[in-house]
Amino acid sequence: MPELYFRVRWPDGATQRCYSPSTVVENYLTPGGVYELGDFVERSRTALGIASDRVREKYGFACTGASDQLAQIEETAAAYASLDGAEVTVEALHNADGSAR
Repeated sequence: MPELYFRVRWPDGATQRCYSPSTVVENYLTPGGVYELGDFVERSRTALGIASDRVREKYGFACTGASDQLAQIEETAAAYASLDGAEVTVEALHNADGSAR
């Protein structure tokens, strides 16, 4: 499966490199896109859920990398939940070899 990485900037300016086992993330997140915190988490949840399902369809088991990544996103987002107007920026989408999408 074609892996995809996406780099996000959290409300405090911290960045995080995130993993998806599938390019389906491109259907939910756009490089340069700025998303309200809850919207970003929901888009990530949907995209990573579909990505994990694709792995299950192909290999017969869900992708723990996708579920682990979602857990990290949800945990990080929880730290910003009390901030009014908190936004997450998707800085880039990259192939596994580091080339931009």
